[in-house]
Amino acid sequence: MNTADLGLPVAVPSTALFTDQYELTMLQAALRSGTADRHSVFEVFTRRLPEGRRYGVVGGTGRVLDAVENFRFDETILGFLRERGILDEPTLDWLADFRFRGDIWGYPEGEVYFPGSPVMRVEGTFAEAVLLETVILSILNHDSAVAAAASRMSVAAGGRPLMEMGARRTHELAAVAAARAAYVGGFHTTSDLAAGFRYNIPTVGTSAHAFTLLHDTERDAFTAQVDTLGSGTTLLVDTFDVAEAVRTAVEVAGPGLGAVRIDSGDLLLIAHRVRQQLDELGATKTKIVVTSDLDEYAIASLAAAPVDAYGVGTQLVTGSGHPTCSMVYKLVARADGDTPGTPLRPVAKRSMGAKTSLGGRKWAARRLDADGIAEAEVIGTGPVPAELADRQLLVPLVSGGTVVAREPLDAARERHIAARDQLPLSATQLSRGEAVLPTEYL
Repeated sequence: MNTADLGLPVAVPSTALFTDQYELTMLQAALRSGTADRHSVFEVFTRRLPEGRRYGVVGGTGRVLDAVENFRFDETILGFLRERGILDEPTLDWLADFRFRGDIWGYPEGEVYFPGSPVMRVEGTFAEAVLLETVILSILNHDSAVAAAASRMSVAAGGRPLMEMGARRTHELAAVAAARAAYVGGFHTTSDLAAGFRYNIPTVGTSAHAFTLLHDTERDAFTAQVDTLGSGTTLLVDTFDVAEAVRTAVEVAGPGLGAVRIDSGDLLLIAHRVRQQLDELGATKTKIVVTSDLDEYAIASLAAAPVDAYGVGTQLVTGSGHPTCSMVYKLVARADGDTPGTPLRPVAKRSMGAKTSLGGRKWAARRLDADGIAEAEVIGTGPVPAELADRQLLVPLVSGGTVVAREPLDAARERHIAARDQLPLSATQLSRGEAVLPTEYL
């Protein structure tokens, strides 16, 4: 959900300059050559998953729709392009009236994907479709990387709550996008208030070590926090001596203390000691929250520990070692002329090496076995086999330039859980391996 859904005012800046210069110079050359209006089909896909990953997660679709709607060239932007001498006047005149009027199909947000999956298909004239390449890739590559990391951490957490806390570890705008993608991937809350405001994600946060150090004693700090936030707050107990801090925390807040947070040290050992101490002090319902540079492997190592929630920052917002999904945006079909209805013909890069691609407008479907578990990602350019007709993955996102697929963020989050649960059990293994589903081409 964005602020428009909440009825809140928000400035909507143009996204037209979130692009590479060569998108605009290609447009100018195509306008001059008379090929700009040829009906074209571009597809977004990745040739491989990040090393060791078993599946990918589509993140950022909702943000792509926002970006397409706001891709406008106002006078300020046109003036910048004119001043720099990037484009000629006929091209600037063309851009002044630009609105994307084509169609976009794609995997719905939260769905899983595999090598070759056409996660998004953009159709329209070459001129309007080529302009969207950079902004679409920028959003999908970032958000899908974070969503995939979040999904793996969610699996490792085994249902325990996950808090996104990475705002200070990335660019301030990327932090908002990362919080959104993390929520799609299975996180429950964020510390970033901009993400909470813009997307209605639940927010959390209490205090840092600086608050304890500000006061003359740890007891004074705990008292001030409890007096302000109530006994259900979370007290940070590893500024000095953990055992002494836990004792003081219960004395100040009482056995109804909400939670204690541990942010350093041997988390497995300390969590067990703190749980025992809390129980002995009568704070049997006080929860234990751990932070401190966690990733999916660290979370998995704490599965047997008495930990109730995890806070994750750096590793989450950087994709846990894979900050991009290497998605590409390729022209796969185009008409030979600009007359409406001219048949499309497949096109594809044919150079040597690993960067070849398959031409033609594609459909995608997921074949299930007799138990309802996914067994293959099937991609084709011809007729869809009857047995796969109700398993197709691409859905309409934009029709005739109008967004047709707005949905609450919770819908994408729930879709991801359902899609992940339909994968073979080996998909949830954290050990390195190949994609859990093979990609078959028809």
